[in-house]
Amino acid sequence: MKREFTSSSRGILAVWICVAGCEPAREPNRPTVSLRIRGGPPAATVIIDDEPIGSLEFVAAHGVALPPGVHHVTVQARGYFPWDKEVVATVGSAPIAVEVALAPIPD
Repeated sequence: MKREFTSSSRGILAVWICVAGCEPAREPNRPTVSLRIRGGPPAATVIIDDEPIGSLEFVAAHGVALPPGVHHVTVQARGYFPWDKEVVATVGSAPIAVEVALAPIPD
């Protein structure tokens, strides 16, 4: 028995193939180390390895997952001297906790 495909069955087949084959590539689970930052001012911007991450308030609430290695952390806000620190994320270590206290720039 010869089986013929109609245009609607071809469309369904094409969609099924696309859905089955179009799953996004998954990266293997890579170990990370949690970075926890506290301090102020809350609206200060957190930058890690030259990439803006978000406000200090947001980062303090959610933390950041760092891949293993050395990372440069900067916290900056208008009217304050920037705060810089190098942190080392080591697989299996406890979360990295840092306290930030930005110093105001004198008038």
